[in-house]
Amino acid sequence: MPSRVARYFLNQAFTRAKLDEYLAQNFYEAEYAGVEVVQTSLGTNIRIYANRPALIIGRRGATIRRLQTVLEQVFGLPKPRIRVEQPKDPELNARIQAFRIVRSIERGYHFRRVAFAALRRIMSAGALGVEIKISGKLTSERARFEKYRAGKVYKAGHKVDELVDRAVAYARLPKGVIGVEVIIVKPGKPGDYIKIKSPEEVKEVVEKIREDLKASGAEAVTAKSLEEHMEVAKPVEGEEGEE
Repeated sequence: MPSRVARYFLNQAFTRAKLDEYLAQNFYEAEYAGVEVVQTSLGTNIRIYANRPALIIGRRGATIRRLQTVLEQVFGLPKPRIRVEQPKDPELNARIQAFRIVRSIERGYHFRRVAFAALRRIMSAGALGVEIKISGKLTSERARFEKYRAGKVYKAGHKVDELVDRAVAYARLPKGVIGVEVIIVKPGKPGDYIKIKSPEEVKEVVEKIREDLKASGAEAVTAKSLEEHMEVAKPVEGEEGEE
């Protein structure tokens, strides 16, 4: 059985997951993006990220006061103190974009038009790639899915953990539920990758490396010097073909 410390952290993670699901279901029109929960000796600090924070705060703070009561009585969070902020890059947040697509579909816009508009918007914000998958009863009673992709989308490897943001949302229509999945590949840091556009740029990079090596006192290693220090494996004369 897990120890007392392990049970404590498991309960914290379970409470945060339930809170995240509750906020996503009730504030998707506010383009909810995520939540952070920090327990302190004075109470619980809760930071909610949403692209439209006014819908969570409410008129004169009425909505946020009701939310504070729910968090304290239903979720058991002691003395919750809520703070609502906008995310830094809403156009590159998969959850916000998924909720935007869902809201547009629920308002009656055609799903293809909404998907292509979202593709252009996300790619214009600097994303390396984006994939949007819409599934459900789209044009008939038979369920199917359509996938739209632009740029480069990673599905495996360490880049998925570093650059990829994924979110799923659901549009509730009279004919059924339509699922929306958004995958955004965010631009990495300047040192994460190097873009080479032409052979001239390759020569410039090589010359710069050689200059740095000379400045540091190290000798540049060439293919000729490598051949002098490496012996190519060749069959010995008279042994080739022997059994």
